[in-house]
Amino acid sequence: MIDFHTHTPAWRTATWLGGARFSVNDFITFMDTADIERAVVLSHDGLFDARPQANDELAAFVGQCPDRLIGFGTVHPRRPDAAAEVDRMMSLLGLRGLKLHPWLQGFSLHEHSLDPVCEALTAQHGILLSHDGTPPYSTPAQIAALARRHPRLPVVLGHGGLHDCWREALALTRETANLYLCICGTPPYAARRILADAPAGRVLFGTDAGLSDRKSQHYATARIAEIDGWGITDDQRRAMLVDNPRRLLAWTTG
Repeated sequence: MIDFHTHTPAWRTATWLGGARFSVNDFITFMDTADIERAVVLSHDGLFDARPQANDELAAFVGQCPDRLIGFGTVHPRRPDAAAEVDRMMSLLGLRGLKLHPWLQGFSLHEHSLDPVCEALTAQHGILLSHDGTPPYSTPAQIAALARRHPRLPVVLGHGGLHDCWREALALTRETANLYLCICGTPPYAARRILADAPAGRVLFGTDAGLSDRKSQHYATARIAEIDGWGITDDQRRAMLVDNPRRLLAWTTG
């Protein structure tokens, strides 16, 4: 399987999100235990302080095992060098996407400062993954509006609407051709409905690994085990865990 939503450790920013420190070898051990072939890895520290250093640190982490780990950097769109940093992190650092967290980073997805960022990302064949499911700044409808402004850019709802906005996430994914939905922290009853009703080629899965208080990432392994109780078909499972993420990541190779 391909895990489309994981995190680096919290190296510099001690927050309520930060869990245990772990090395790349620790993370690969977790992946092997959980039968994860590849993982999309997102910065932790960059969500609280979106400096280029955070992208450098992320690139160094995933660069230790590039055949297994895929890095998505971050920027703060209000900073004047945000689009240039997207160019740098994609072309120089070898990252393959951008993670935004409007709720933590404190901006609205309707701000025009996002447009040059998205244009730079599209030009570099990158993917945008945004936190969603927590109003007021991270609703699926706001993210879908941004996706419609940039129809050539693949945009991923990072949490499938969580508990409160999953119906909105499902509806907007059905209506927006370049919008993808990652089931990550989405409750099982919602996951079943999403897999039944969403476009079959645009559902992904993520564990949110990297935030655990244990190097084993035990809660992420438990989230994978939950899939067995969803009552989905083998075809739905393979599409979500293998075919869809593989096809989407192929976009990043140009």
